Amino acid sequence: MPLPKISEAREFSDEQLGQEIVAVKKELFQLRLQQATRQLDKPHLFRHARHRLAQLMTVEGERKRASSSQQAKESN
Repeated sequence: MPLPKISEAREFSDEQLGQEIVAVKKELFQLRLQQATRQLDKPHLFRHARHRLAQLMTVEGERKRASSSQQAKESN
């Protein structure tokens, strides 16, 4: 299974992006729970989930910086 592409995350709306971040965080929690109870049989899923979360948070940060710089330009 290849790692997800950031271009997919950039296609989400702001609301979808927030929902996806919450979903990935829940997935990571479940993976940690499975690991703690020794039920995790696919440890590579950690890497995929963390990678996806980093991509989503990067896109969210880019959008926040873009909107704040846009507001700063408008106020000048």
